[in-house]
Amino acid sequence: MTTQLHATKTPETDVSDAALLVLEDGRTFSGRAYGAHGTTVGEIVFNTGMTGYQETLTDPSYHRQIVVMTAPHIGNTGVNDDDPESGKIWVSGYVVRDPARRPSNWRAVGTLEDELVRQGVVGISDIDTRALTRHLRERGVMRGAVFSGEALLVGGYPRSIDDLVAEVLAAPSMKGADLAGEVSTDEAYVIEPLGDFAGKAPLKTVVAIDLGIKAMTPQRLAERGIRVHVLPSSSTIEDVVALSPDGVFFSNGPGDPGAATHEVELLREVLDRGLPYFGICFGNQILGRALGFGTYKLAYGHRGINQPVMDLATRKVEITSQNHGFAVDAPVGAETVAPHTDRYGRVIVSHIGLNDQVVEGLECLDIPAFSVQYHPEAAAGPHDASYLFDRFLDLMTSGASSAAGLSAAGTPTATSQKEN
Repeated sequence: MTTQLHATKTPETDVSDAALLVLEDGRTFSGRAYGAHGTTVGEIVFNTGMTGYQETLTDPSYHRQIVVMTAPHIGNTGVNDDDPESGKIWVSGYVVRDPARRPSNWRAVGTLEDELVRQGVVGISDIDTRALTRHLRERGVMRGAVFSGEALLVGGYPRSIDDLVAEVLAAPSMKGADLAGEVSTDEAYVIEPLGDFAGKAPLKTVVAIDLGIKAMTPQRLAERGIRVHVLPSSSTIEDVVALSPDGVFFSNGPGDPGAATHEVELLREVLDRGLPYFGICFGNQILGRALGFGTYKLAYGHRGINQPVMDLATRKVEITSQNHGFAVDAPVGAETVAPHTDRYGRVIVSHIGLNDQVVEGLECLDIPAFSVQYHPEAAAGPHDASYLFDRFLDLMTSGASSAAGLSAAGTPTATSQKEN
């Protein structure tokens, strides 16, 4: 346990550069202020990626979470205008061990710390992130807070650890949190076909429900000649069918899928109309719930760009990008009739995580619907999972009653090699 050095400071002590990470179980880590100064509270989670920190920071799925980077050296490529996945940084706080003193990359337009300051993101550096990660792996993710600068004081004197822990415990838990509406777009917008399909009539039209969508996802669809209408999470089935879509997509997003009542009901309306469906991350959990399966909170979740997943149909292993703290509770290895209603027919678990056997994909065998828990739009190297976008297009084009057997994993599609 890190020594609570600040507890013995006098009112004359300069705390301008000091920071303290406090966990809900009382453990503390002393370090240096990084980014904005002040207080931030949220669920503290760790990300194992060695690259792609700008994409992580701007991923809406990290809303209300303090992210710990397990890679020790962060910030060396600065920040640029190409890599953000949304219009702002969504993490509640940021924890790094050894921040770069200066960026070195031809695309950099500024430093990471300056960007954190500009967007008011409170962080901490120079702590033992290995010890912190091990603690979270052993105890599970929990609420935490970063206090820096004057936030460490009250009336000029250091705040007690009990006082700081009490502030952490007063923060809401991620379990039961309905957050999609807090990160979704306010207004609908359209992404037209890109690349070789730019300026041409779209091959298909998809309605994408924004539960916290990453910018790269509609781009992956548009690269395949698809026009994408991105709608707010509050949209109704009338909003969806008014656009005459060939298919419907539900995105990633933050929060507890068990609290996403509206989204589940909307997806059931989509399935009842026989519209082809593809879901990613939160969209996988929403499909699970719509079919009648439960969801549960993982001990410390999957967050990183190096997560091995097996496609159970082909036995091929894909190295995937992931960011989820909840999972679908569905039986692995056997067909199951959808518990909600038999009109949805048979369902199988299509993918599993090889680290812990967690459900990483669902496939309906009697209706045109499938989903994955991981992020096929993102990759730090080979695009092992990009074929899933081709599968969705094939599902819409072929009129098949199921995605089974369509666009199996094979040679990756030639798409832009953006890292995440």
